[in-house]
Amino acid sequence: QVQLVESGGGLVQAGGSLRLSCAASGGTFGAYAMGWFRQAPGEEREFVASITWSTGSTYYADSAKGRFTISRDHAKNTLYLQMNSLRPEDTAVYYCAKQRSYGNRRSGNSVDYWGQGTQVTVSS
Repeated sequence: QVQLVESGGGLVQAGGSLRLSCAASGGTFGAYAMGWFRQAPGEEREFVASITWSTGSTYYADSAKGRFTISRDHAKNTLYLQMNSLRPEDTAVYYCAKQRSYGNRRSGNSVDYWGQGTQVTVSS
């Protein structure tokens, strides 16, 4: 049973930083990708970033490029999202996801497992 547990969300002022973590357990991750999605109130869930677990190749949404960095720690089976220069429009619930490493990683259809989400609120 795969479990993904996010942490690190909170309230931050615009221009600030947060680092989200996702502790993964209960499965193998070497042949997969891991990603972050987010969902703002009244909006659809959207792709933020993805990383191929074995190679470290990364993919970002345009809104995240240059501000967010996705990374992983093999030994700890943990996924991270470093978010800098945060904006009020980044306010959302952020979800960790275990994805298939093939296909369209930007689509929620690539996700086999979701975490429960962590709230990020950016005040202006």
